[in-house]
Amino acid sequence: MSTGATQPFRPAGTASAAASTSVATIGLVGGGGAVLVYNASNATAFFRLGGATALTATGADTPVPAGGRILVGGGPFVSHAAVVLASGSGTVYFTLGDGDTY
Repeated sequence: MSTGATQPFRPAGTASAAASTSVATIGLVGGGGAVLVYNASNATAFFRLGGATALTATGADTPVPAGGRILVGGGPFVSHAAVVLASGSGTVYFTLGDGDTY
């Protein structure tokens, strides 16, 4: 691969979180070094990735607007995600995979 080349995202597994104003922590499925986060709720979601089951998220973590998505590097040790919504409830999806563009 040449310098500066991009690789399309290749999903390996998706987990969904029943998100609300209380923190939801889930185990991720599949494998890979990238995580695609899709916020299917009607409120801004704040998420954090990590390797612990006791992971938590706050309004100071990475935001994803309602209906929005973000692709982030997760690294080899990411196995869990925590998410909290600014208001209401809804579903937030976390997809592990490889690649750097979606």
